[in-house]
This record gives sequence, structure tokens and C-alpha cells, in this order.
Amino acid sequence: MLPSQLPLLLLLALLALAVWHDVRARRIPNAIVFPGALLGLALHALLPAGAGLFGTPMGGLGIASALGGLGIGLAILLPMYAFGLMGAGDAKMLAMVGAFMGAGDIAAVGIASLLAGGVLALAVAARQGILRRILNSTYQTVLHAGLSQMQGGLALPTPSGRLPYAVAIAAGTVACLAWLRAFGELPL
Repeated sequence: MLPSQLPLLLLLALLALAVWHDVRARRIPNAIVFPGALLGLALHALLPAGAGLFGTPMGGLGIASALGGLGIGLAILLPMYAFGLMGAGDAKMLAMVGAFMGAGDIAAVGIASLLAGGVLALAVAARQGILRRILNSTYQTVLHAGLSQMQGGLALPTPSGRLPYAVAIAAGTVACLAWLRAFGELPL
């Protein structure tokens, strides 16, 4: 193992642990995300300056970028937590990833994770045999949105289950890391 691969291996190990816990117990322990976030911050603060933990040349972006990545990662999923659409562990996990990725790359990871979450939700709905009902309900909601708003507001549908969103965050992160390896920078 090369020293330049250490941040990648650490992040992948943290992602794997979070996925394992989330799939098994539908929660992501603070014992994974808090030390992971501190590790990402420490690596950026202590390593010589470079193009990031996953860039070329590998090196730290500085504590400001790492803290920015942590904050942006948290901000991306915090509204969904506030509306009860996902757990706090999911938002904290993306914040941890942000500490590793830095402020410049976490938005792309967040978007990739949200897209992966949509695919995951559709796959789970199809597996449970409720995809057609969900699509019909969505169609009806969009079709009648204007009329419903005039009659007192549009009610949000009640979530029917809990997705292990760590899977989506890990998939989005790995997709962005693969893109970085192949092309050197993320498209955002």
C-alpha cells in the first residue's frame, strides 16, 4: 500500500462500516461519523499542501476547506432530516465525507448521493411491488397540485419505510472518487 492510498482506504473503510450498520440496524452510529470527520479534518490540516486527499499531487487542502466540506455536507441533507425524510446519521455521514473531500468536491458527492438515493428508492419500491402505486400517486399529486393548494394546501405523502441511505451516500462517494481517478476533477 502506498501512503497516498491511505486516505482512500480510510474513507472506504468508514463508508463500509456505516453501510453495514445502516443496513443491519437502520442507524449510523456517532462512533463512526464523529471520529471519521475528525480524521478527515486532521488529514487536511496535517498533510503538506496538495490537490486534496484524492487528487494529484495528493495533499491537504487545509483546515478551512475541510471544515467547509463538513459544513456543506451537513447542509445538503439537513433539510431532509428536519422534515423527517431521513435520519440525522445520514446527514452526519455526508458531513464526514465532506471533511475528507473538502469544500470544492462535496457538492458533487451530495448530488451523486441524492441521485443514488433516488435509484435506491425506486429499486426498493419495485422489489416491494409498490412502484406502480407510488408513480400513480405522484402523477395524481402533480396533476391536482394547483387545485389542492387552493383548497388549503398540499399534503406531503407519508414515508412508507426507511431506506438505508448510507448505501446511497457510499455509492455517490465511490462514483465521485472513481470520476476523480479517471478525469482528475469533478464536473461541478
